[in-house]
Amino acid sequence: MSEKKKILIADDDFDMLEQLKMQLQAKGFEVIACESQVEAESQLEQFKPHLAIYDLMMDDVDSGFVLSYKTKKKYPDVPVIIITAVTHETGLKFDVSTEETKNWIKADVILNKDIRFEQLFKEINRLLGED
Repeated sequence: MSEKKKILIADDDFDMLEQLKMQLQAKGFEVIACESQVEAESQLEQFKPHLAIYDLMMDDVDSGFVLSYKTKKKYPDVPVIIITAVTHETGLKFDVSTEETKNWIKADVILNKDIRFEQLFKEINRLLGED
C-alpha cells in the first residue's frame, strides 16, 4: 500500500477550508488544514507536504504570497497553488505565466475563486506528476 500524499491547505474562510479538505480527502490525499498564515508556517516547520494550497488573503493581504515564498525557500520542490478572490473583488489579476511573475510570486499555479474542483484536481495531478 502506497503512502497517501500530504497536502497542506490554508484558508481563513472556514467553509472553503472544509470544502477543500473534504474534496481532497475524497481523492485519497492526507490533508492538513490551517485557518491562518501563522498556523500554516508552524506546520511547515513540522513536516514537508507533497503540495501546498494557500488562500492569498488571510491574516494579511499577502499571506498566500508569504507562505508560498517560505514554502519554496524551505522546500523548493514542493508545488504551491494559490487560490484567490482578489481578481473578482478588485479587478487585480495575478498569474504565473512568465518567469518574471513566477520569480516574485513563487507559486506554480494561481486559481481564482470560485474554483472548479475538476480544474484544481487537474492542476494537482499535473504538479504531482500523476497525469
